[in-house]
Amino acid sequence: MTTIRPFTCEDLFKFNKVNLDPLTETYGLPFYMQYLAHWPEYFQIAESPSGEIMGYIMGKAEGSGELWHGHVTALTVAPEFRRIGLAAQLMNILEEISETKRCFFVDLFVRVSNKVAVDMYNKLGYTVYRRVIEYYSGEEDEDAFDMRKALSRDQDKKSMVPLPHPVRPDELE
Repeated sequence: MTTIRPFTCEDLFKFNKVNLDPLTETYGLPFYMQYLAHWPEYFQIAESPSGEIMGYIMGKAEGSGELWHGHVTALTVAPEFRRIGLAAQLMNILEEISETKRCFFVDLFVRVSNKVAVDMYNKLGYTVYRRVIEYYSGEEDEDAFDMRKALSRDQDKKSMVPLPHPVRPDELE
């Protein structure tokens, strides 16, 4: 039985194995601590009965007016726990939190090459809002899809109308 619970400071010493995935963005401890301090409700962990970290989600609420939204900063599941619905469960929790905060939509960025993740987000109701050129840096810079899902407050689904052209990271609002 998997337990979904709030992330704690102690988890920072136990989640390295989950972060070893090359598609998972990793950050410094101050970054994780900032999220834990500012948006603790958005930082959730999936834990096995033996106490092993299976995955986690980290996000926040940001923007203003009709751009007030929930944002998925990181979602990752350890390889041995994939394809059992954990990512969908974690996404559902983040969406529910965003609904209680009266957000208009939830957004996330995903590597264009990460077809498995893009397909999963499509199945969860997300659509590509725009392509962000060279969003991810590395040996070879890579584009990202900015994917969005409208929440109940956005009844007209205006937040999901795709942009007709790609943008650069410095053009993000």
